[in-house]
Amino acid sequence: MALTQGDMPNVIAAADAGIRCAPNASVAAQLHAQKAKAYARMKDGHKTEVALDRVREVLDSNDLPTNVRNHFSVDPTKASFYAMDAYRTLHGRERMADAMADTVIATSTRPDGTVISPMRLAEAQLTKAVLAARDGSPVTALDLAEAALNHERRSQPSLLLVASEVAHELEYRSPADGAEFRAHLRALGTSDNPRT
Repeated sequence: MALTQGDMPNVIAAADAGIRCAPNASVAAQLHAQKAKAYARMKDGHKTEVALDRVREVLDSNDLPTNVRNHFSVDPTKASFYAMDAYRTLHGRERMADAMADTVIATSTRPDGTVISPMRLAEAQLTKAVLAARDGSPVTALDLAEAALNHERRSQPSLLLVASEVAHELEYRSPADGAEFRAHLRALGTSDNPRT
């Protein structure tokens, strides 16, 4: 909640409290990841990398979960997912963000194209949309963002947080497209969508 509300110091404090309670449990990887996201949004690249290293260390020290599709399981593929978010937020790390997004897309779909992790896939598509907008490709950015927002299963607060980054980048480089997409996000945020 603190992350979606933009309260980065509280994200770090809450994550640290959880890590103190279970420093070596697999859930600690998610808590370190939340710290990485917060530090990235605070533009602290060093602390972001330290937190991402801790994510990998925790995942490496724990056994693989028996059911990696369980929402509460923490598996090694999530390290790429967490890193993708952090690198997308840190300017200058676009190549890393793009590489992580490709990994997330590959592990979110079966070879036949069946989606097995819709939320991860949606955030990877939004990451690529942010990068496309930064690269001056608003049409590609909008196509990717709309595809991400149209998945059957989604967590609206999390997706709207990342989608707002797409809107920000579009507003900076293509104001008309940015304004239209921002209006679309406002409509989504106030709708009573049964899929959220």
